[in-house]
Amino acid sequence: MLRVRVQLLLTGTLIATNVIGAAVVVVLAVLLVPGPGLSAELVLATAVAVPVYVVSAVVVGALWGTRGALKTLRWVIQQRPPTPAERAATARVPLRLTLVQAVLWGVATLLFGGLALALQPAAVLTEVLTVGLAGVVVCANAYLLSEFSLRPIAARALSDTTPGHRRIGGVTLRSLLFWCLGTGVPVTGLVATALLAWVREDVSKTQLVVSVVALGLVVLCFGLLITVFTTRATVSPIRSVRDALRRIERGDFSAEVPVYDGTELGLLQAGFNRMAAGLRERERMRDLFGRHVGEEVADEAMRGRAGLGGVVRTVSVLFVDVIGSTTLAATRPPEEVVGLLNRFFTVVVDEVDGHHGLVNKFVGDAVLAVFGAPAAMDDHAAHALAAARVIAERLVREVPDCAAGIGVATGEAVAGNVGDPRRFEYTVIGDPVNEAARLSEQAKKVPGRLVASGTAVAAAGADEGARWRTAGEVTLRGRTEATVLAVPAG
Repeated sequence: MLRVRVQLLLTGTLIATNVIGAAVVVVLAVLLVPGPGLSAELVLATAVAVPVYVVSAVVVGALWGTRGALKTLRWVIQQRPPTPAERAATARVPLRLTLVQAVLWGVATLLFGGLALALQPAAVLTEVLTVGLAGVVVCANAYLLSEFSLRPIAARALSDTTPGHRRIGGVTLRSLLFWCLGTGVPVTGLVATALLAWVREDVSKTQLVVSVVALGLVVLCFGLLITVFTTRATVSPIRSVRDALRRIERGDFSAEVPVYDGTELGLLQAGFNRMAAGLRERERMRDLFGRHVGEEVADEAMRGRAGLGGVVRTVSVLFVDVIGSTTLAATRPPEEVVGLLNRFFTVVVDEVDGHHGLVNKFVGDAVLAVFGAPAAMDDHAAHALAAARVIAERLVREVPDCAAGIGVATGEAVAGNVGDPRRFEYTVIGDPVNEAARLSEQAKKVPGRLVASGTAVAAAGADEGARWRTAGEVTLRGRTEATVLAVPAG
């Protein structure tokens, strides 16, 4: 069925171009070219020869041109991707069909010229000129119509073509053919009319005026129409790419352009689609990377700023550790434990992200989050304390089977990438990290299971500080100085 559709498409193009050529012959020979009228014998012979030859040309063209085209387009009929050789041959199909028409109308020029020479020698120049110009029109139309008709097939062939792929013809050839139809042929007719009027004494002023005015109107009107077609054929693919680029600028990486042009503009469209696919993959990788290391760290890495080393910053650290995780693992099925931990982690991640923090890592059944790195934050302590309060409330309400101790500390730490140039990770190293971990252990012993250092509360400002109260001092494990403890006031 697909083979029949392609055959009808190519044959229809062949018929249309030859009918146009026959019409051009009649208009030029009868109405526009000045000189003596055609003899009755030549008119009769031409009237018989033109339709016979046009039909013959269609048959020969169908057998010669379309059969070769169908062989080239076998990949379309078989509904499979084209090979590189088939892709290149597909790009040459319009030119191949045009060359077939050029041969056929070259033969027609010789045939009708010989017919005029035998029946009316004075009309030889007229016959050769009219048939020759009609042949030019047919060839130009054959290329343009076949390229337009085969545009969906060209789109499939172009869908995975590299931008540097060489093509036959392209925008330059298309523009030249449009010029030939709208300007070249009519102006050639004007020049021929002037030459005929100059070399022949039997050309009347009326014949000359009619020919010149008619051809001039063709140049003005048809030339304008061709210019509009040329502009639209060039601008339309560019506009589709421009509109898709605007979608990309708005962050819509799903934008794609339908590849429907068989010239370099089609390569532009296909190139845009490959670029958009690359951006989608980059965004997917960034999103996946961000889920593993945090969006801010992923953004830094995607910008090419990732490297070993770090910077000293004042940060706030939140540490959340599950109470009795060993018992959980021993008394419940593994699938149930994993589901419970995922619900626990969801609460922590939601609130850390919502308060502009970074979940730095999951340490078994514990979570380490940092506020103030990698992006600096003036009110990092307030955000960390607020996140801790909400996490404590939500865990009691949403994950009652998974109690956890929460500790918050503030101080100077080194934030950066540690490891080896071949494999490293972003982390925060320093006293506030250790202190937050120790405070989470202390929190497991107090109601509410949330403890912050007095330093963190003092750095949080009046609004958040008012939500906390001092709960004594304690010397945490591994430290030499006592730490002021603070718990939620409510």
